[in-house]
Amino acid sequence: MKIANRFAFTVFCLLTLFLFAQKSDLGAWYMYFGNNKISKKLNLHNEIQYRNFNGIGDLEQLLIRTGIGYDLNENNNNILLGYGFILSQPYVNGEKRENIEHRIFQQFITKQKFGRLNIQHRYRLEERFLQNDFRMRFRYYLGLNIPVTNKEMLPKTLYISAYNEIFLHLDSPVFDRNRVYGALGFVINKNMKIEAGYMNQIQENRNRGQVQIGFYNNIPLTN
Repeated sequence: MKIANRFAFTVFCLLTLFLFAQKSDLGAWYMYFGNNKISKKLNLHNEIQYRNFNGIGDLEQLLIRTGIGYDLNENNNNILLGYGFILSQPYVNGEKRENIEHRIFQQFITKQKFGRLNIQHRYRLEERFLQNDFRMRFRYYLGLNIPVTNKEMLPKTLYISAYNEIFLHLDSPVFDRNRVYGALGFVINKNMKIEAGYMNQIQENRNRGQVQIGFYNNIPLTN
């Protein structure tokens, strides 16, 4: 119970931080990730991200992704084919514009474990159908989870989460962006966890911070 209270306090502090940062360049992302088994080998990926320019109420981007994955071996080495719908509302010369993107992506995920350290590598290729353009992009994600209050990622475990992800265009300019993230997470049970943290996104001419709250659901859809 003390662990859950500590995590709740951390989330409260982060919420307070970006509510007081309404006039700053600090944004907020609220994220849901589902990875649900539909058979012994197949999984359904489902994801919603609600991204704001500020704490809440000023939509920057709504991202919805889904896909079907296949385990090359149990709980590891997963390949996936997916689709994403992205609604963006950027400011252009002080006025909001609306852009819609349809995205097809293919990815490969592999995991490693060294003591308490849980490592995930994700390689993703995206075909991006923009309103007036088509682009392809490669992404490499390196993620780490380290349990703090247990030796394993067991229920009621507090853990540290971190990742770095680089985005590269397959044409010029090659560099798109890089994301660096750190968070505190709590394992609710064997199928659910929650994280609250901070991500810094570096682009060619911009560097912007995002407070993030993410909920992860791995409840299987089959017995």
